[in-house]
Amino acid sequence: MTFDFDKVAIREVSRHYGRRRALNRITLDCQAGELLGLLGPNGAGKSTLLAILATLLVPSAGTVRYGTLSAREAGPDLRGRIGLLAHDLHLYPELTARENLGFFARLYGLSDVSVRVQAALERAGLSGRADDVVGGFSRGMRQRLALERALIHGPRLLLLDEPFTGLDDASAHMLIDRLRELRSEGHIVVLATHDLDVADPLLDRAAILRDGRLVAFEESHGALRERYRAHLSCG
Repeated sequence: MTFDFDKVAIREVSRHYGRRRALNRITLDCQAGELLGLLGPNGAGKSTLLAILATLLVPSAGTVRYGTLSAREAGPDLRGRIGLLAHDLHLYPELTARENLGFFARLYGLSDVSVRVQAALERAGLSGRADDVVGGFSRGMRQRLALERALIHGPRLLLLDEPFTGLDDASAHMLIDRLRELRSEGHIVVLATHDLDVADPLLDRAAILRDGRLVAFEESHGALRERYRAHLSCG
């Protein structure tokens, strides 16, 4: 993969659906080795912004640059540098864990598929269930597998939409450890979440959205829940 970047710059990005503004002039940055949280109530625009960053939606106005290039300038190579974990985990329940990862690895045209898949299974803590069908997995197991599915091609930018939903404490701690590892490896991680208690010690910076607008963009150093409530109660 020849194309790479160490920064994503969002400038004055808006997204309209007819007369409704899902996003209104959002400006923020995220860097390699940083874990950025997108916070806000339902309907704040978090999922819309993630979809734009994933190039699944085009902004109605404004720009997103991956390094020095826009999505159009970067072309198809850009999607090979992006991983997405959304509400739909994009796993095939009738396939085994190994078959799911192998399928997505081949979609990306990767070499040494069996080696990559085995390493991903080990990172997910699923080596012992590698050849079991995913339909029999718990939510936490499927979530861990889906994260490795999103990472199988080695993306620079990882986008996660409510990844802690439905996880027990053990699975949540495994996910936290994995995200910290990815940050230390120089990935750009953007995480939309309602779970402020989990997010507080994990995030480097937090962007708080309300009604499609950015109401705060600041470092995350404790007391996140109090600051979140204060920002949402203003104006």
